[in-house]
Amino acid sequence: MKNKLKLTSLAIVFSVGYSFMNNVQAQGGTGWGEGAKLEDAQVVVEKNRVIELPRAARNFEKFRIEAPEPQERNVRYRFSDYRLASQDINLQMRVLTIKQDELTKLYGNYLKAGIGNYGTLYLKGYFHNKRSTEGAYGAEVSHVASSRGPVDRANSGVSNSSISAHGERYLKGLTVGGRAGYGRDQVYFYGYEPSLETVIDKDSIKQVFNRFNAEAFLHNETSGSPFIYRATLGFNYLNDRYDMKESNIAANINGEYTIDDESGFKVDAVVSMLTHTDSAQINRQFFKLTPTYERKLGVLTVGLGARLAFTGDTVNNARSMNIYPVVRLGVEPIEGKLKIYGGFGGDLERTTMSQLTQENPFLAPNVLVADVNKTLELYGGLSANIANYVHITGRVSYQNFRNLYFFNNSRTDSTKFELLYDDGVTNVLNLYAEAVFNYSDEVRVGLKADYNNYRTERLEHPFHRPEMMASIFATYNFYDKILFNSELYYIGSSFGRIVRTDGSSVIRETDNIVDLNLKADYKFSSRFTAFVMANNILGQKYERFVNYQNKSVNLIGGITYSF
Repeated sequence: MKNKLKLTSLAIVFSVGYSFMNNVQAQGGTGWGEGAKLEDAQVVVEKNRVIELPRAARNFEKFRIEAPEPQERNVRYRFSDYRLASQDINLQMRVLTIKQDELTKLYGNYLKAGIGNYGTLYLKGYFHNKRSTEGAYGAEVSHVASSRGPVDRANSGVSNSSISAHGERYLKGLTVGGRAGYGRDQVYFYGYEPSLETVIDKDSIKQVFNRFNAEAFLHNETSGSPFIYRATLGFNYLNDRYDMKESNIAANINGEYTIDDESGFKVDAVVSMLTHTDSAQINRQFFKLTPTYERKLGVLTVGLGARLAFTGDTVNNARSMNIYPVVRLGVEPIEGKLKIYGGFGGDLERTTMSQLTQENPFLAPNVLVADVNKTLELYGGLSANIANYVHITGRVSYQNFRNLYFFNNSRTDSTKFELLYDDGVTNVLNLYAEAVFNYSDEVRVGLKADYNNYRTERLEHPFHRPEMMASIFATYNFYDKILFNSELYYIGSSFGRIVRTDGSSVIRETDNIVDLNLKADYKFSSRFTAFVMANNILGQKYERFVNYQNKSVNLIGGITYSF
């Protein structure tokens, strides 16, 4: 402490001296002359002097803050409703949602073209709008023709062409729509024995059918209403190269009213006004009304009703007014897996030339057409699903028919066919079975068999109606790249009666038909596909109708373009 004070004293002395000298220099000028000499003085420095300071008082007591005395206060709250001024601000909001699965891209249109042996040209076109909640519309075109056939080259050619358009509009609780189309079928009556001596002009044996159809409909099948209906009004027109004409105006009405979850009514009505013109004009009226009541009693479903039908036909003294019972019983012991049903009743089935010429295009002029009267039917069957992969259907029935038609070679021209009717009742025992295996849309295999045992009263045989028809079909989708289709079908033999030039007749039996067809599609991309079709690979020149030989192996190849 003392040392610090000494140092402090010395510093003060030097500071005073330095200040004094500066002062003298400022007063005396710039040099060290006489006027600037220092006067003699004595400086006394006390070395042992001690500077003592008083001791500071120290206060160790902490600061105290006295707590305020509690007082009562009345707090007042004021609530003010503040509103932001309205502003035109476009807020970009993004709502987070679960990502939906993307829909598979659809191509609403495709063109398919190919060529094959027998001078075959294959053209198909399909045009349709894509997914829409407002309606659907589209058009189809088709042309399949062979310039040559199995007999006498061009004299057995065939051509089938068609064009059609359709559309429907979805309204609230109602759907309205319609369709219209035109078709042209050309065939030749080649069921003769070729001869080197005789050359037949193909124009003299040509047959052409022109078909026109139009239809309008409306329904509320997706409305969820307890009363569901569908109404259709249609017009069909047919003519051929031999001045045959047929026009048919038909209306169908189907209605279903649900009383509750266990019962309901159904009504089906059909009206047809048909005019057939050939060598004479015939008007054929048709009407059918079928009301039924259905009720579910546990696993049992009961259907009761009646069918009232009228026909204007007079072939074989056809009965005009007919009433049939409608009784059906169904049991579902395993829901969604097994159904067993049975019943009995009858029906009147409308028959037209438009239908018959598609089944057999070699009909002769001036054939007599009559509605088929199924006077009685007893039936039973089942439907089963096994492991969701196998579907089995079986049915057995016993039927009585009046005016069931049969095809037979014409007495005057064996290359053409006429319609024959059994004078009495034709009994038919029918057995039908079908099994389909479908695995993940990759493999599909099926088997169908249809057996009919005919018992006629006057006819020697059920002409051109085979007893047995069966088919095996399979499809395989190989990684969505190659699609294979195959079908092997069997049609049993049938009979026809041929009248010789001398007036005698002979019964001819057709072939047992075994036909194997294969088809393969190779997908280059989602737009381009190449295809190959092979028909009648076994090469059998069989006869489905007497004197009419079928083509041998028929190959067609081409491409498909989707857009």
